[in-house]
Amino acid sequence: MKLVRFGAPGAERAGILDRHNRVRDLTGVLADITAETIAGRALDAVRATDPQSLPLVAPQMRLGPCIGRVGKLVCVGLNYLDHAREAGVKAPSEPVLFMKATTAICGPHDAIEIPPGASKVDWEVELAAVIGTKAKNVTVTAALDHVLGYCIVHDVSERAYQLEGTGQWVKGKSADTFAPLGPWLVSADTIPDPQNLKLWLAVNGRMRQNANTRNMIFPVAFIISYVSRYMTLMPGDVIATGTPSGVGLGATPPTFLAKGDIVTLGVEGLGEQRQELIEA
Repeated sequence: MKLVRFGAPGAERAGILDRHNRVRDLTGVLADITAETIAGRALDAVRATDPQSLPLVAPQMRLGPCIGRVGKLVCVGLNYLDHAREAGVKAPSEPVLFMKATTAICGPHDAIEIPPGASKVDWEVELAAVIGTKAKNVTVTAALDHVLGYCIVHDVSERAYQLEGTGQWVKGKSADTFAPLGPWLVSADTIPDPQNLKLWLAVNGRMRQNANTRNMIFPVAFIISYVSRYMTLMPGDVIATGTPSGVGLGATPPTFLAKGDIVTLGVEGLGEQRQELIEA
């Protein structure tokens, strides 16, 4: 099952992909895909619906973030050994956690806004897990049972805000449009092994990141279990699991995004994103 949200910002509606990856209108079955509507058995009616029976959505219709009203956007830093090396730090002995403001969330093809005064806007393709049922102090063995599905998140970062001055990661990660989410929310039963997915990112057609989730230091199940020790995870919460090497900060010389740049990225089975950089 591949769910989407379509429509103008703030007025998105629920959709589902048919067997040809065309968007079908789900609003007769489910009005929207949000933290509230995915809880419990709310999606049973969706699973029982034949997408081919639903109205087609115009191909040019905007896709919004694949889940709305996200409660928490939890992120893991330095979760690929090659990325830790390019950052010049030792591999962490346990997950490095930080948060992105939920106001950073936008659609997968929306423009990325360069904040006023920003000079080091960077890219990071990541696999994200969307929580479907409450998770508190869960074991690694049971962790994936709490996952509704997976999607792509582009963890856009402003490195000067993140690492210079007071050096606050949240400050460098939370500008508006710094968390494109989607295009698809793919149900967990469609992704049998989240630790064997290719992920990639290109800037202006040049491949910058090209890796596989098998290279994570801490796998998805461990991350969910770990996070659930420190905060209760609720339906609709999103966990971004880290990025591989190839970010602009790690290039020689460091390379950052500028107005007019085009970023494309994808994760195997989860679709692709495309964003243009604009000035806020």
